[in-house]
Amino acid sequence: MSAEDYCDLCDLPLSTCVHGMPPAPPPPPAPVKAPRVRTTTARKAASPATTTRTAPRRWTPPEVLAPAIVATLTEAGGELDQEELFTRLEELMADRLTDADHQTTPEGELRWRYAARKARQTLVAEGVMVKGRPGAWVLA
Repeated sequence: MSAEDYCDLCDLPLSTCVHGMPPAPPPPPAPVKAPRVRTTTARKAASPATTTRTAPRRWTPPEVLAPAIVATLTEAGGELDQEELFTRLEELMADRLTDADHQTTPEGELRWRYAARKARQTLVAEGVMVKGRPGAWVLA
């Protein structure tokens, strides 16, 4: 097998990784509802507090995990097996991971691990990490 036959997200052969599987068919379209008709003519003025509010983050984005990945690899001498990295990263980020991070993606992977894989892709593209042997995360 050549390096192109491995998944960029999980370093497993494409024939066995969940990312190489075709996506599930889309759900059927939702029924169209009739528009609501307002019975009152009075409108409430929008307060500044309701227009500037942002929703709290649901799960940790890859850009938050990237520095922790580099720090974990640096502490370990520049290279770790994937599972060992995930174990150390989960310990390091325990106070920052949300409940939603511990939920699974539609493919069955923990959301924080998926974000860590996306962070790895970015770090490889930036030249901070290199693709080593499958299953290993290596600093450049």
